[in-house]
Amino acid sequence: MPHVRFERRISDLLAEADVRIGGDRPWDIQVHDPRFHARVLGQGSLGLGESYMDGWWDAVSLDGLLFRLLAARVDERVHGAGELFDALRARLTNLQSPRRSGEVGRRHYDLGNDLYAAMLGRRLVYSCAYWRDAADLDAAQEAKLDLVCRKLQLRPGMRVLDIGCGWGEALKFAVEHYGVSGVGITISKEQAGYARRLCDGLPVEVRLQDYRELDEPFDAAFSLGMFEHVGVKNYAAYFDVVRRCLPPEGLFLLHTIGGGRSVQRTDPWIARYIFPNSMLPSTAQIAQAIEGRFVLEDWHNFGADYDLTLQAWRSNVESAWDVLDPRYDERFRRMWRFYLSASMATFRSRRSQLWQLVLSPRGMTGGYVAPR
Repeated sequence: MPHVRFERRISDLLAEADVRIGGDRPWDIQVHDPRFHARVLGQGSLGLGESYMDGWWDAVSLDGLLFRLLAARVDERVHGAGELFDALRARLTNLQSPRRSGEVGRRHYDLGNDLYAAMLGRRLVYSCAYWRDAADLDAAQEAKLDLVCRKLQLRPGMRVLDIGCGWGEALKFAVEHYGVSGVGITISKEQAGYARRLCDGLPVEVRLQDYRELDEPFDAAFSLGMFEHVGVKNYAAYFDVVRRCLPPEGLFLLHTIGGGRSVQRTDPWIARYIFPNSMLPSTAQIAQAIEGRFVLEDWHNFGADYDLTLQAWRSNVESAWDVLDPRYDERFRRMWRFYLSASMATFRSRRSQLWQLVLSPRGMTGGYVAPR
């Protein structure tokens, strides 16, 4: 019978990652609906994520299960029927055009400041923390913000640009600790409103603006966790914008998730439910885009720290569901749990990286010494 054949095929694939159906280890999978097998074989990662959202399966350690699947590269053996169309669409269409760029703001970053406040800790910083000398999330996020400021060699009186400023925490930190003034841009109305209130009374301007509209002078610039929404078709234009806003010896810090292979789209489940029109850059794609535009002063990888950051975020949000708005229903919670756990798995398996690049238009006179 077909369902028996599908179950056997899924069982064989899981065995390659040392995962058992109905097993008693934390990373083993418990299947509640027999349609699960055909759905995953037919839809790949989209079917795996959606069937979890629908309650068709569970695992005590969801991140442990997904880590084993990624580490064994089981995902490369199963492709959904719609993935070829998605790949063709991404190749032929600019999914991050000015007209489309606001979609991720509306669908993800505008979900609700209450959700992000519950998840992200004392500071609403939605990017990887720096855990080298930190024991908790708040300390690790402050260490990351300070690392950014030190890498940019910020000094009192400088005017700084934050591309994708989120809730304004990075600019606030730079102003209060390094005496700068700044401009932050975001495509999220919820973020812009929060950031303006957070920075009220400080020399900070927060704009609801697309990065392509920028054309004014700054002494330094940074972007934390926004480049994943730019798209390879726009990398050259992105770096042109940064280049025209900086003086010859100005510094730009790019903080981004990156992947080991050059692609033009993201995972189908992530694209549908979490980050529409997103994609992770590769080393080759970034290098090609900065060629002739910038001198690469430093490339720092601390991707393993993202696993720790995501674990802290998950712990925070899981303890807060009962006090959050009822609009975050059970299906939403399962979706969010899958998102955070899958993200942990990608960094734990080193399939994804976290990079900080320091770039200068003409190279720093006498060289650049990178803080750590």
